[in-house]
This record gives sequence, C-alpha cells and structure tokens, in this order.
Amino acid sequence: MDTTTNRSDLDVLLNKMKSAVSPLRKTLNDLYTKYRAVNDGEVATYIPELAKADPNWFAISIVSIDGQVVEVGDHQQLFSMQSVSKPFVFGLALEDHGREEVLTKVSVEPTGEAFNSIVLDEKSNRPFNPLVNAGAIATADLVEGRDYSERMSRLLGMFSRYMGHPVYVDNAVFLSERTTGHRNRAIAHLMLNFGMVRDRIEESLELYFQQCSVLTNCHDLAVMGATLANGGVNPFTGERALKAEYVKDLLSVMLSCGMYDYAGEWAFRVGIPAKSGVSGGIVAVVPGKFGIGIFSPRLDDRGNSVRGVQVCQSLSQQFGLHVFESGFTGRTLGEEFVRK
Repeated sequence: MDTTTNRSDLDVLLNKMKSAVSPLRKTLNDLYTKYRAVNDGEVATYIPELAKADPNWFAISIVSIDGQVVEVGDHQQLFSMQSVSKPFVFGLALEDHGREEVLTKVSVEPTGEAFNSIVLDEKSNRPFNPLVNAGAIATADLVEGRDYSERMSRLLGMFSRYMGHPVYVDNAVFLSERTTGHRNRAIAHLMLNFGMVRDRIEESLELYFQQCSVLTNCHDLAVMGATLANGGVNPFTGERALKAEYVKDLLSVMLSCGMYDYAGEWAFRVGIPAKSGVSGGIVAVVPGKFGIGIFSPRLDDRGNSVRGVQVCQSLSQQFGLHVFESGFTGRTLGEEFVRK
C-alpha cells in the first residue's frame, strides 16, 4: 500500500473517532491493558516533588483535528509538564523574534547527550537545540515582556491557547525545581559567560522553572498535539496558538530531538514528532490528523516514559504512522476502524 492510501486510512480513523463505540476505543483499551502490566522503570526523584507520583498512573488520549476524543485510563490526572513544555516555548520565541534571529541563539542539532548535560557548541556559540535544558533556558530567555510579570503572563497565555482553558503552575513543583536546580543554574551561568543569554539570567531561570511546573494532564497533551497537527489552531476553541509558518519548525525539532538521547532510535522506530518529560508525559503529533497524549511516570534511564514509548511504538507499527512510511503492508487503519 502506498502512502496516499495510508493517509486515507487515517481519514477513516478521524470519522470513526466520532463514535463512542469506535473500535479505536477497543484498540486503546487493549494497549492500556497490555502495557499497564509493565512495571519497568522508576519515577523521577531528582526533583523531590516528582517522587510523590503514583507509579501506577497510566493514560492514553487521542484527539483528532476536528475535536473528536478517545481516551483511556487516568487521563484527567494532573502532573507538571517538565520538558514537554520546551517545544511550545520555542514556538513563542520564534513568534517574538523570527526564525533567523532565534537560530543565532540556539541551534537545532541533536546532541546524543543526556538532556541535562553541560555541553555547548562553542564553535557556533549556541546550545545544541531548544529541547535540551541549555537550549530551553536560552529560549526562555528569549520570551519578551516589559518585566518578569508580563513575560510570565505571556507564557501562561500561550499554554492556555494550546490547551483551550486557563493554566496554572504547581507551586510545590516550582519551589522544588528552584531549590534543587543547581545544575540548571550552572548551565545558565556558563551560557552567560559565553554571551549566549542576556544578563537577566536569574529572571529567565525563574521563567524556565515555572514553565516546567505548569500543570497539565494526558487529555491536555493530546489537545496540544492536535493543535500542532491542525496547523497551530486549537480544534476545540478555534483559537490560533502558533503562527502557521512556525508549526513545521516545532515538528521538525520534535522529531529529531524530542526524546532526549533516544531521539535517533525514536525517529527510526516510531517516526512521528514527539516530546517527553520526566514527569511521565509524552505528546506526539500526526500532522494533519491528530495529537496523542500518554502519561505514565515510570521512566527509563534516558528519562522517557517506559509505557509511553511502548504505546507509541505499537500505534506506529500497527497503523503505519511513521512519517516516512511508504510500503505499509500490515493491518491498516481503515481495516481497524470499520471492523465490528
């Protein structure tokens, strides 16, 4: 089957998602049951508040670009965004400064290093990409505003447009981030030493700690993914969260850099843009079709949700979701969603 036919099968999925008894619901229930039994990995403990998460929490949500929802498990359980926030703040920086200006401050190259490595590209005088901590601090520094209060307000407003409702910061997580964030401070001051960021670095670090502490749930992640899949427009509110010209920039860097130092294998095995966070969330995007949210706090040694990675691998393999899929011969989405 060629790619065009496979895209048609995805369209069938979007129509079938309108039914409360959609076979997609059975598919997600089957995946939920299968991977709920996986107890590999550990809850993050280096930020004390994250250690309080229940390791058994687990949810899968899919939201289509026309606002249809299928989800299972603990999809309303709140947790902090952590690194899932990074591509969206990158988008805000792009809107504030434009693509070329942002690229003078942060590159878009995968590193092969852990997300919190103190590694900078001294040749180009930039962090390697906006989805490692150094690059995320640099993009937080690019968020504009007259003062810290306005910058914070603009940050929360941006997340609100993606999720479709007001958003809040978990102050306990924020204070935990701030208290234990010595490595991030070291990264920030090293960048300040090289002139990679402005001299308001303490304020920008506060902004970075706040963005990581924004509360979300699995449903919200799927809505955020669906907003990117829909060209930057929230499928429920109709409000634009990101200028259309920058959507491909976020999706490109998510595909190449979004899963920490597993990003290369992710692109090989799963092949859809995604971003993970150490609280256990993953947001993934099938452009033009739907967003996927997964939440499970058990992490592998790279910081990715163990169950989340496995669910995404299964969805991609079952339904040919890989962005470069051209010879898919397995069970198609069309067959899946017309099956009784």
